[in-house]
Amino acid sequence: MGSSPRFPMYENDFEWEKPFTVQNGRANKFDGNISVIPGRNSGGSIDLEVILAPETMAVLEFDPEFSSGLELANLLVTSDLLQCSWEAISEIHKQTSTTPHVSYKVYENRPNGTIIAFASSNQDTLSLVQTLGRDLVSSEELKGVFDLFGFVGTNVNPSFSVHKEAVNVFSFLLNELTLLKAQYGNSSPLIITGHSLGGSIASLFTLWLLDGMPPNATKRPLCITFGSPLLGDKSFQQAVSERPTWNSSFLHVVSSQDPFPQLLIAPYNSVAAGSTSQTRLYEPFGTFLLCAESGCACFEEPESTLELLKAMGSKFVRNQNPQNILCFTDYRVILENLKHKSICKEISQLDGSIMDPLLAGIILQLKSIGVETQGDGGVLNSLTTNTVASAKKFLIRKRNVFDPSKKLNDRKVDMAYLEWYKKVAEDEGGYYDSYKNGQSGSRDDIRSREEIIKRHRILTQYWKKIVSEVQKMPQEVGVSLRRRWLYSGTNYRRMVEPLDIADYYRKGHKDYITQGRSGHYILLEQWFNEAKPFQVVSERNKACSLIEDSCFWAHVEEAIISCDILNDGQSSPEDQRSSKENLNRFENCVMDMIKNYEVSPEIFLPQSSFMKWWRMYSIIARKSVGSSPLIDFMKKDYRNYA
Repeated sequence: MGSSPRFPMYENDFEWEKPFTVQNGRANKFDGNISVIPGRNSGGSIDLEVILAPETMAVLEFDPEFSSGLELANLLVTSDLLQCSWEAISEIHKQTSTTPHVSYKVYENRPNGTIIAFASSNQDTLSLVQTLGRDLVSSEELKGVFDLFGFVGTNVNPSFSVHKEAVNVFSFLLNELTLLKAQYGNSSPLIITGHSLGGSIASLFTLWLLDGMPPNATKRPLCITFGSPLLGDKSFQQAVSERPTWNSSFLHVVSSQDPFPQLLIAPYNSVAAGSTSQTRLYEPFGTFLLCAESGCACFEEPESTLELLKAMGSKFVRNQNPQNILCFTDYRVILENLKHKSICKEISQLDGSIMDPLLAGIILQLKSIGVETQGDGGVLNSLTTNTVASAKKFLIRKRNVFDPSKKLNDRKVDMAYLEWYKKVAEDEGGYYDSYKNGQSGSRDDIRSREEIIKRHRILTQYWKKIVSEVQKMPQEVGVSLRRRWLYSGTNYRRMVEPLDIADYYRKGHKDYITQGRSGHYILLEQWFNEAKPFQVVSERNKACSLIEDSCFWAHVEEAIISCDILNDGQSSPEDQRSSKENLNRFENCVMDMIKNYEVSPEIFLPQSSFMKWWRMYSIIARKSVGSSPLIDFMKKDYRNYA
């Protein structure tokens, strides 16, 4: 750690005005280096630069004591975002509402950016829930009625359910919310905040804004709710969680003194008396900052959060006078306490025998919100052990999250092997025919072929996995990822699919394209064609190294089969006619590809399957056609094609 407040870095002026930012140069950018200097703004601000190597960041990311949810909560607690958000809500509470159930107000030019606040009184929220119900409404039921949130569904979770009355209130405010979205949707920074049922509306509005943003957007709205009931079922929670950038945009602040967050989930809560079985279907998403008089704790794993909300609600009801259950919870006092307390209690509170850092961390967090961690005999109770187990599963899921870039360099090595094989195969009829016919040879030849088969298998498994995962993703995320990996996927398809075609026809099969082609090749080609309008393609003036149509050799094999049928005097007239049509189509297709330089020069190697077909077809063509562009080209120009 280096630097000092004695060095006023921002006071250096080289006649370019005050520096916008100060960072270390390359010589000081090494793992673990931390620099602290006086901040650009006066008033005691500081700039902190922490430099970590990628491998260090990878370890930190999955450390039990370092997670995105805890990091976000700590950042918000030590900043003024929570206080500013609650102040905005408090101002609405002081005013007389002209809108039933939920009111809103926009606060521009606040120190932390633009704030859009939604507020509902506890009595309004309770009235809605008790009078109109706690029921969920499914996305299927909303189709054709109010299908605004259909975008939330994914391939894995196409249907979901949300709190019916929250959707009704949102629908009632839709015209006004549409204007808000148009005016402030691109504001940055933008904070959407809400209290009680207003928190549900804030969450829905934030999701609506997120849907219009590209997956790689770096500036997104932050939604902060206070005492908000849960919003949707497990499918809704999973659909939001499938988009990590969405899930991390939500922070829900819940006090142990506030019964309303448990309205839709806590069977122990007398406020929820008369609730239907649907109350057990609500599940949380985002990060939850759970607060008590003794402190606060942060959780983002849904199952643990749900159980802790139930436990806090149950304890609150046992300790409260029924007349006070519906009292208004002022989060201002709670937030003031948060600023003076750390997220977790000191380590001295722990039993010295606890060596597991994850268990130790969770026990500290549970104690900080007043939740018992031990049962009879000092043994950890089921809530604690279940929370630890859920947290471990959650960390494993994060560690195993699909990221094709992690193994990309290894796959580049595999592709390099195939490119080497393609180069050395020119003396044996070319890449395709060398692989198809190379069943014997020297020991080195056999060993080389075994290596190519191995690389072929690894690449195919990798890309099948990528295609499968992309299919599961929400459409907007999948499209973004497809375009990002389009070049690599297209190269893979053009390099590897010919080997699959060679295996297929060597076994005596027919009609590869309709009978033998793997679905992941079909999707990779489909995505390539869908992206064509977005690509800038220059006119080609020389032959390509890889044939652009990855099924070219399948067309060649089918053309050879058609020639065999025409040369076979026993074939039916229908087969003869079909074969002639197939050959005419293939001839025209080949000529178009040659004109556009879309085939590799290797197809003209004497031992290639294409030249085998040509020798057969040229005899047939001379008898029936006489002359054609391809015949003329093959007579004069094919040797100069490259």
